[in-house]
Amino acid sequence: MAFAGLWEAWTGPNGEEMESAAVITTLANRTLQPIHERMPVIISPEAFHIWLDCRSIDADSAAAIIAPAPEDLLEAYEVSTVVNRTENDSAALIEPRSRSGGAPSERDKAARRVPKTKPTKDDGQASLF
Repeated sequence: MAFAGLWEAWTGPNGEEMESAAVITTLANRTLQPIHERMPVIISPEAFHIWLDCRSIDADSAAAIIAPAPEDLLEAYEVSTVVNRTENDSAALIEPRSRSGGAPSERDKAARRVPKTKPTKDDGQASLF
């Protein structure tokens, strides 16, 4: 899945090279409307070359790609609130939440388990990702 985005490298007021990026959004389709009024523009594989060819694409052709995704492309369902903490990292995070409520489920407990990793050395380079 590819989101429509814009990226640019530019020189800041102090002469430092800056990079900025943005994800393009559009009105939400009916699948996502109950969650939020907007959604990322999802580029179909057939339109990758059009979106990425920024030197020869005209504004009208690029704008024609900006539309809500087809209704059947995405699925929406409630997941555990465990996703709200960046330290949690598990495949269980994307499993549907049980409707029973109450105490955390075994799936929620599993989602909290984070693999131990060594801290990476800071090389002084900022990253967008």
